[in-house]
Amino acid sequence: MLQHMYFDSLESLPAELPTEDDVAPIGSRYDGQIAVFGKKFQERISNHRQFLVGAGAIGCEMLKNWAMMGLAVGPKGCMHVTDLDTIEKSNLNRQFLFRRKDLGHFKSEVAVQAVTEMNPDLLGHTNAYQESVGPTTESKYNSNFFAGLDGVTNALDNVEARLYMDQRCVLYQKPLLESGTLGTKGNTQVVIPHLTESYGSSRDPPEKESPSCTIKNFPNAIQHTIQWAREKFNGYFVEPATNVNGYLSEPNYLENAMKYTGNQRGVLQQLNRFLVSEKPLTFEECIVWARLQFETDYNMEIRQLLYSLPKDAVNDNGIPFWSPPKRAPDALTFDAKNPIHLDYIIAAANLHAFNYGLHGNPDIDLYIKVSSAVKAPEFVPKSNVKVQLTDNDPPPAPAEDADETELSTLAASLPSPSSLAGFRLVPVEFEKDDDTNHHIDFITAASNLRAMNYGIEPADRHKTKQIAGKIIPAIATTTALVTGLVCLELYKIIDGKNDLEKFKNGFVNLALPFFGFSDPIAAPKKQLGKSTWTLWDRFEFKGDPTLQEIVDWFKKTHNLDVNMVSQGVVMLWSPFSGKAKTQERMKMKISQLVETIGKKPIPPNTTHLVVETLVSDEEGEDIDVPYLLVHL
Repeated sequence: MLQHMYFDSLESLPAELPTEDDVAPIGSRYDGQIAVFGKKFQERISNHRQFLVGAGAIGCEMLKNWAMMGLAVGPKGCMHVTDLDTIEKSNLNRQFLFRRKDLGHFKSEVAVQAVTEMNPDLLGHTNAYQESVGPTTESKYNSNFFAGLDGVTNALDNVEARLYMDQRCVLYQKPLLESGTLGTKGNTQVVIPHLTESYGSSRDPPEKESPSCTIKNFPNAIQHTIQWAREKFNGYFVEPATNVNGYLSEPNYLENAMKYTGNQRGVLQQLNRFLVSEKPLTFEECIVWARLQFETDYNMEIRQLLYSLPKDAVNDNGIPFWSPPKRAPDALTFDAKNPIHLDYIIAAANLHAFNYGLHGNPDIDLYIKVSSAVKAPEFVPKSNVKVQLTDNDPPPAPAEDADETELSTLAASLPSPSSLAGFRLVPVEFEKDDDTNHHIDFITAASNLRAMNYGIEPADRHKTKQIAGKIIPAIATTTALVTGLVCLELYKIIDGKNDLEKFKNGFVNLALPFFGFSDPIAAPKKQLGKSTWTLWDRFEFKGDPTLQEIVDWFKKTHNLDVNMVSQGVVMLWSPFSGKAKTQERMKMKISQLVETIGKKPIPPNTTHLVVETLVSDEEGEDIDVPYLLVHL
């Protein structure tokens, strides 16, 4: 069967269709586009000012498209690009503006340079930044910066940054083009001021996670053992070092930790292990430590689980407990000649040494010799260990707290922070793309050993890296399709369309294949008196008014009573403030209130403050109102 797919985007054409003369070729590289949109519209494209946030896979493809379209090449045009990341080897297979010679350089700079070479007309019309978008860079990406933009395009890989840019576009009332890919899946969303809802108006449901009891005791798939290994990575090489540094640097760390944790003995024992009893002085001692962790995790813990839940155990209905999907485990006996066993020792020893600033050793024979000489402690089963069978069961409580005498003894065993002045451990920061740092090596070996315990097919390093790093392979075809759809919406923004039905959000899955398009959701309207408002509206106040002036304005203009005023997380005023404080604060300007109550100065380049209010009508009913934009 032969099938043809039909797709058009006639709504991308300008509202004023070009004349025959307007589409005549002019000997320009843009003649193909002019033949469709016309010379007048091409001028509007060339004078457009767009801000691209992110220069990864989507960002590179987007910049290439813009360069071919002639975006921002005119006298008023400008293309701003920001990305804080530098180019890594793993980027080269999907971020095609980068080459091996670019490794280590900033993505934004290299990407801009690459598209300028593609289209020299861009020379002098691009700006590359390395500062990320966020609260800490609002002095750079300020009101003046946004005033010089016609729109923003997101090419981001995390929801937090997307939500932040969405908030900024709502604040400055700029169109936003949003898109993303996940393997063969892709989506696009267009956000238009006063017309559509914002990106943050609706959220995806949270990702489904495996039950914790499955990860801890009853894995049945390699994904479970990889997640378990990832947690062990944090538990061995991140959290203890962080806690030790807190003890050594924070005056009341021990007191607070003892006060707010439910496992006081565990806190003290961990500090004791990493500062006293298991503190290595040589790299060989790190190998011994790794060998003992192997014994604990893959032999003793498994034997203890089988002691608590024997292989012939049955449930209350007489059904064998270890029935699918549960797998009865088997303890592992260490064998230095087994490559997976040895991989674990090598990775764990090097990461433990990294915590203490010790240098590793490339001699494989050293690992075999030292680990083989370690005498493992004898297994002694514990009869009071309770196993969490389902996530609905309460997690096993930590061992009963020691009495005051034992806690005092443990605390006294710790060296005083002053005796270790200047000494700090180095927590490991997980980095999946460095093949020499032992991070993925440890998780691969730890996961595969756990898989061997439970009879699960092990995974190679590449698959482990994908799952542990939550990597969904980027497919160039999906990226190209999504950015093409975004550019079709960009034509509409440049044309200044204001009809909701002219814009389209896209949802695609090349694996099915599926291509779906829908009108954006209109910005919800709320009633205020006889008028309506949306998330794009605000009450603007010039000249930094006093709190009393704002209260009076609401009463005079809308006959509403102000019940609370806040700015960010700071509550500036409420009826519970008391009569004296109310009289004092009513006379203060908003900026003065923010500085006084927030107890820190407003940054010098701040031009406005966003203020929230709670108001009620004459009947005492709460009324939704827009936020206040107070210009300083």
